[in-house]
Amino acid sequence: MDVSIAAYIYSAFILVTVLFQLALAAGAPWGEFAMGGRFPGKFPPLMRVLYLAQAVVLGFLAVVVLSRAEVAFADLYQASAVLIWVVVGVSGLSLLMNSMTPSKKERNVWAPVALILTVCVVIVAIARA
Repeated sequence: MDVSIAAYIYSAFILVTVLFQLALAAGAPWGEFAMGGRFPGKFPPLMRVLYLAQAVVLGFLAVVVLSRAEVAFADLYQASAVLIWVVVGVSGLSLLMNSMTPSKKERNVWAPVALILTVCVVIVAIARA
């Protein structure tokens, strides 16, 4: 797969994930699809703030991937040489956690997304190593 295509796919799936995070932060009643289903319905206030912060972090991960793939954010390209491996680690951890979650709904939705994200970021990381 072409590196830029992998970066764009990664970014598209991150965008969907960020929108989900923002919806949870805004009070969407989708708690059973996150955090192992621990908070069915709306998240409590602290979790909503944490999910807002997590949305920002995910956006930054997409910036790193796009930079490393040389499709955007050229000023970050040198830093992305190290940061891309952080993104690989985060993606791999996300895949592991989403595959092991006790929430079947969360696992069915987010494990495949995490797999796609992990494959795409590995493609970018290896191609630009």
